[in-house]
Amino acid sequence: MENSLELALKSPRQRITARRVSLLFASAGAAVLLLAGCAVEVENTRAAEELAQLAKPPGSVYTGWRVFQDRCAGCHGATATGTVGAPDLLPKVRDLNSRQFVNLVLTRYDWGLAVAQANRDSVARDTLVEDLLQRKNYMLTMPAWQGEPRVNAHIVDLYAFLSARADGTQGPGRPVP
Repeated sequence: MENSLELALKSPRQRITARRVSLLFASAGAAVLLLAGCAVEVENTRAAEELAQLAKPPGSVYTGWRVFQDRCAGCHGATATGTVGAPDLLPKVRDLNSRQFVNLVLTRYDWGLAVAQANRDSVARDTLVEDLLQRKNYMLTMPAWQGEPRVNAHIVDLYAFLSARADGTQGPGRPVP
């Protein structure tokens, strides 16, 4: 900055120009600080977007939809909301994490275990027979998917699709690939 003696010796036009230059530098400094604040906000937005992406279940919603249409929609309906022969999956999936879902789809439907337990307990056997006769819990229609290669290969994608349907981020139509 110029001292007051140098400023007094200058013409009025030079003084105005000197003031403009000092204001310009001050404005530039303020602009740099303002932009630095914006840059931090952009970085914070990016971090929030990355966290949201990481919070989503792994897998492809589109690929899961394709597997669902191929293997599951025949019983559970094209929108996973159930039919006469199979239940609505959306409320069930809403309460499951990915590990529970995989375990349920690949191993839960081992009817040999249910029959073995029923043979040890007469009340359980009567309940099993009644459920079979009334098709409660859709016991006769759900296959065990543990040995099915396409379901095994894309079980995470299937979960991604069904959980997106269950939490409302995916509508009943075809997802975008």
